[in-house]
Amino acid sequence: PAGGPGAMAQAGVLLTKEPAPQAVPASHLPMKVYETALNTGPDSSSGLATAGFRTAKYLPAEWYQSNNDLYHKASTGCEQGERGRTEAKELAERAAATAQRAQQDSTASLGQRLRDIHFWKAELQKEIEELDAETGLLAAQKLRLERALDATEVPYAIATDNLQCRERRQPPDLVSDEVERELLKEAELIRNIQELLKRTLMQAGNQMRLNRDHKEVCEMDWSDKIETYNIDDKCGRYSNQSTNIQFHPSSVKFEESASTPETWAKFSHDNIYRAEREKLASINLRALIDNILHDVSEDLRMQCAAVNEAFAKRCEELDDAKHKLEHHLKKILKEIGDQEANIAALKQAIKDKEAPMKVAQTRLYDRSFRPNVELCRDEAQFRLTGEVEELTESIESLKKKLLESEQSLRNLEDTRMNLEKEIAVKTNSIFIDRQKCMAHRTHYPVVLKLAGYQ
Repeated sequence: PAGGPGAMAQAGVLLTKEPAPQAVPASHLPMKVYETALNTGPDSSSGLATAGFRTAKYLPAEWYQSNNDLYHKASTGCEQGERGRTEAKELAERAAATAQRAQQDSTASLGQRLRDIHFWKAELQKEIEELDAETGLLAAQKLRLERALDATEVPYAIATDNLQCRERRQPPDLVSDEVERELLKEAELIRNIQELLKRTLMQAGNQMRLNRDHKEVCEMDWSDKIETYNIDDKCGRYSNQSTNIQFHPSSVKFEESASTPETWAKFSHDNIYRAEREKLASINLRALIDNILHDVSEDLRMQCAAVNEAFAKRCEELDDAKHKLEHHLKKILKEIGDQEANIAALKQAIKDKEAPMKVAQTRLYDRSFRPNVELCRDEAQFRLTGEVEELTESIESLKKKLLESEQSLRNLEDTRMNLEKEIAVKTNSIFIDRQKCMAHRTHYPVVLKLAGYQ
């Protein structure tokens, strides 16, 4: 329509200053209705005579109407613009407040997350340190087990050596006595102890491996927590003024494999629980090893004392038997000497009877030459005959006694030989038990060594 720029200029003149804020909401004003008069009558230009002088298309009333419309539009536009600016300002303020509040909430969430991470990190670190210390203590107990196992070699060597030495005893001393039974019991005990210590060593090694494995799991978790803590700490320090922030549109998505807070906490809790369980198992195993080593050392010392006591008792019996044998040998030797003197006396007695026999027999022989009737069986003849018989009987008795005495002497000699042999056997047995076995047993390890402390 005509007159547009003038109308805009006039609207600008009218609005010299910004209108006051509207208390009542803006609304369209009712349009003013203008009655337009038709060009009729004597002054109308409908005649052909004025056809060449008509230049305007609108009437003055229409012109005023057009201007009023423009003023109204301008006023409405200003009101709408003012309202839009107010809304935009409020929206910007709300957006700024929302952004600030969201950032504060995010920072607070990061702070809470840092506290959660720090808690689990501290718990993991504590568990790692305790597990490491426990593994060290178990390693010390394992070393004690190894020392104790090494220490059993000496008692076993002593027991087997004692048994082998006692095999060299001579009959009748080669008996299965109390000492041998105790030595066999000692050897069996040491073998059982060695088996027990070996099994416990394997158990300790397995437990140490489990401790190290769970410590490694906790260390991995702890390391991840450290890295996460550093990342979240860095994120918490970001602000709107930070220079190292930029757009990452692709980061606004959830990872498929991401954990939830529940599974995240459960992961560390389970790691600590398993590590704690292994730590308790390790503590119980250390207590068991303590008891085993204490019982082992006590059993070995008690058995060693039992063997030593049996040896002492056996040596005492051997000494007593030897002394008795020597006493009897002394008596036998004296008896042999007396018997030899007796035999010599009997031989002399037999020899001494030769002269009386010769005298009696010579008398009888000579008297056999008496002549004729003089060859009389007189008293003298009877007495001489009786004397010869008596002498013969005495000689026979003496010879018989001599034979008996000689046999007795031979028996005494045999007994003496047996006694001397038995004394030699007893001396050998005493030497083996006292000098070989008991002397060797003085090298028996002390309790501290058997308990693995040395």
